[in-house]
Amino acid sequence: MDTFQFTEHSHRRYNPLNGDWVLVSPHRTKRPWQGKVEKPAVDERPQYDEKCYLCPGNERAGGFKNPEYKDTFVFQNDFSALVPDIPQGEFEKKGLFKAVSERGFCKVICFSPRHDLTIPEMEVEGIKKVVDLWTKEYEEIGKLDYINYVQIFENKGDIMGCSNPHPHGQIWGQYSVPVEPAKEQKMQKEYFDANGKTLLGDYVEEELKDKERVLVENDHFVALVPFWATWPFEAMIVSKRAVSKLTDLTEDEKMALADAYKKLTVMYDNLFEVSFPYSAGIHQAPTDGEDHPEWHLHMHFYPPLLRSATVKKFMVGYEMMANAQRDITAEQAAERLRALPTTHYKSK
Repeated sequence: MDTFQFTEHSHRRYNPLNGDWVLVSPHRTKRPWQGKVEKPAVDERPQYDEKCYLCPGNERAGGFKNPEYKDTFVFQNDFSALVPDIPQGEFEKKGLFKAVSERGFCKVICFSPRHDLTIPEMEVEGIKKVVDLWTKEYEEIGKLDYINYVQIFENKGDIMGCSNPHPHGQIWGQYSVPVEPAKEQKMQKEYFDANGKTLLGDYVEEELKDKERVLVENDHFVALVPFWATWPFEAMIVSKRAVSKLTDLTEDEKMALADAYKKLTVMYDNLFEVSFPYSAGIHQAPTDGEDHPEWHLHMHFYPPLLRSATVKKFMVGYEMMANAQRDITAEQAAERLRALPTTHYKSK
């Protein structure tokens, strides 16, 4: 029998952040593709669109008018999934039927007034202003007595369900700690209690020794393809210092986060020379008033493109019924991303 090799043989990898496993099947990259092919994303947009609900000075769908903002702009979502003013309620029947009311708060953050300017095409100084606003909103929303977790995220591209092409993200605060952060809290706390150090602090230390999955490194942050990645070109940005939340960052660290954010997304765009779609989100300590030394600030990136700008990875069948699965290994994905030019393809 052949010697086992990550690049040739199917295997499972463990995700210590959430306790899940992913099946890796590298030999499947050789199969022909006759499945769904997406239309290429429309990549040419004007700097200002008079019909856009998010452009400066325009009226939004809810009837509110945007100011003539010059940098970032944040506002309460006109169609919030969570609202603060609902009656408290709870339902339970025989332990099989359970429901509970959920209060919350949703905001939209425009990264810049430019309708055509995505994160990889912005200057690092402009992205730093986004990080500053994330930090301010995390602190302010987290102070509300009914908010115990603040989720900051970005959906980029229409195939990720983005309802408006103007580059933007969202900030949701809610009473409960959501499912994915709750799983990460459990695993991080168990590790911290056992080792006296953060899980991701030790993990990044090992990744920096090996370098095989590292994509970007600066003085304060590392972008890498995690060993347990599920999506084809999944990545994480992790702080080198064990900080639990955005408000713990120094000004230099915020600039370094902006730098890593730009460099990673430039890699993404350059991979297939398209505005690369993804969902990204920051995981950090809850805002429940408790100390959380177990938490280590990080940002997940889940991009769906698999073989080209038009072939998407779908989570169906086996993935939905049994176990997350991927074809190319994390190491192969990292090698492809690292080999790309550092200058955005539109700047050629």
